[in-house]
Amino acid sequence: QVQLVESGGGFVQAGGSLRLSCAASGSTFGSYTMGWFRQAPGKEREIVARISRSGKTTFYADSVKGRFTLSRDNAKNTVYLQLNSLKPEDTAIYYCAFSRTIGVVNARNQYDYWGQGTQVTVSS
Repeated sequence: QVQLVESGGGFVQAGGSLRLSCAASGSTFGSYTMGWFRQAPGKEREIVARISRSGKTTFYADSVKGRFTLSRDNAKNTVYLQLNSLKPEDTAIYYCAFSRTIGVVNARNQYDYWGQGTQVTVSS
């Protein structure tokens, strides 16, 4: 069983930055594709970014491309999402999730383990 704990959310003004972390328990951290999703009030949960097991391949949603950077440290069982140039429309609860599926994994139902979420609020 994998347990995920997110941290790093908070309140920031537009243009600011935050770094989200997701720490995982379990010794098979490097076996999972890892994704960050977000859910704004009244909206569906959407994928923000995804990183392969090795960390060599990443995917970003068009809305965050060039502003967010996803990385992972398999030795520390942790993934990081750097959020730069934040906009009010980035306000949401951000969730990290792990998938045992290899390859293109962008759908919510392809992820097997989820964290509890961390709130990001961006003021204008």
